[in-house]
Amino acid sequence: MARAAKAKDTQVSLETVLWNCRVALRGVGSTEKNRDAVIGLVFLKFAGDKFEKRRAQIAEEHKNDDPKLVEILQNKVSSYNAENVFYLKETARWSYIVKHASSDDIAVIIDQAMADIEDSNPALKGAVSKNLYATLGADKSKLKSLIDEVNKIDEKRFQEEDLIGRVYEYFLQVYAASGTKEDGEFYTPACVVKLIAEMIEPYSGTVYDPCCGSGGMFVQSLKFVDRHHGSRKKVSIIGQESNPDTWRLCKMNLAIRGIAHNLGEKNASTFTEDLHKDKKVDFVMANPPFNLKDWRTEDELTDDYRWHGYVVPRVANANYAWILHMISKLDVSHGIAGFLLANGALNDPDEYENRKRLIENDKIEAIIVLPRDMFYTVPISCTMWIVNMNKKAGNWHGRNLRDRTGETLFVDLRTWNSNVEEIVIDKGKKKKKIVLSDSQISSIKELYSNWQSAESNKYTDVAEFCHSASIDEIRANDYSLLPSKYIEFIDHDLDIDFPSEMSRIQEEMRGVMKREKQSQAMLEDAFRGIGYGID
Repeated sequence: MARAAKAKDTQVSLETVLWNCRVALRGVGSTEKNRDAVIGLVFLKFAGDKFEKRRAQIAEEHKNDDPKLVEILQNKVSSYNAENVFYLKETARWSYIVKHASSDDIAVIIDQAMADIEDSNPALKGAVSKNLYATLGADKSKLKSLIDEVNKIDEKRFQEEDLIGRVYEYFLQVYAASGTKEDGEFYTPACVVKLIAEMIEPYSGTVYDPCCGSGGMFVQSLKFVDRHHGSRKKVSIIGQESNPDTWRLCKMNLAIRGIAHNLGEKNASTFTEDLHKDKKVDFVMANPPFNLKDWRTEDELTDDYRWHGYVVPRVANANYAWILHMISKLDVSHGIAGFLLANGALNDPDEYENRKRLIENDKIEAIIVLPRDMFYTVPISCTMWIVNMNKKAGNWHGRNLRDRTGETLFVDLRTWNSNVEEIVIDKGKKKKKIVLSDSQISSIKELYSNWQSAESNKYTDVAEFCHSASIDEIRANDYSLLPSKYIEFIDHDLDIDFPSEMSRIQEEMRGVMKREKQSQAMLEDAFRGIGYGID
């Protein structure tokens, strides 16, 4: 009987285990606190697994040495940090937490583990929540259930190539989906981030995100490097985040994956306290909060260096402030940025002058409108912008590029809405969103590469899909960046044979009227049958 139960247990899917983690805290606290509590324990579990694996490796490497030397090495912080593994005091180890899972003070034990892991690893300074579990409001039985479920997430049990990434992605996604618009701002759909990475190609150099949320842009930039057999050592990560909880979440997300990063020593507003003020970068990847209001006071930042040559962006909407900030960070000779903005930025009348100057300065290389409903918390279509500081001919990763000076590629993907992803956020409650498949991402990338290519026969405009516009065309359209101003629209009504169509409609109407008369006659006969006259 025990053997059968064990076999059944090993067949439980990873999704079931992750679902059970969320269920363990159902009805306890806020979405944000539950998210941080679950991810915090997952962090301790993965950190503990890595620590024990490295500890065993040290013993194996020195199996012929004096046991006392082995013990010294196993308790030496540098033995772990040199291998990008966090050193854990006994009280911070996952095995210690599991051992005390039934204790009355388990919440305090977990909080202490978090404090200890931060104390032993300066890279995690400020990354963990203080006293989260003691103030969560979950009794010891709920915390034990959560620990038991997290304990099932094991590489030996689930043969996943990137188990850490899979688990983190699940929780970031599901808690964003179950929250409000503000709760979901820290999470950008993975397929959208992948698209940005494929378009700007961050093979080497510094990648910057001024509003990095939970770190998805950084993760995907390194996944891009991995997919294309590049070297992670050639990529450095810097970013900034204003929300303290999300800043900590990002540090944990990157740290547990072993991604070196610089997010500054604290959370701070990119506009009012730029933590990387004098830094120039090779790539920018970002998903700024859409239409952010009150990002500065009326008298604040009016003479900021980031707006030089432009007009000070208005207080009521930060879209163009984000654009100008990101451009100010790019290396002037080769910097490339890929970022998302609400569609309103394409033709915002209040930012006309800034948009005009961006176009006249030839900064915008591509505008790609995405399908609606790609975000769980924002049911609108948004736009991907590509800014390139160098649109001249040259060689880029082995591709010969033509001179695109004075040209902008417009692409409309709003009809690409057939791939629907569904996620269960609670019992009987689901949310759906549109996703881009890998093949679709490859198609967009190919279109963009063909447009850039020195081989002129590779790209042609496609009606209702894409158009390469000259700066003269954009001037003629009063500097609007709406793709519909440039992409050819086919009037399908012109294909209709109107005389034949009218004959068909008239014939259908005659049939409808005939059936109506028959129904009325039957109704009159029925009333006469029961003695009522019909006038």
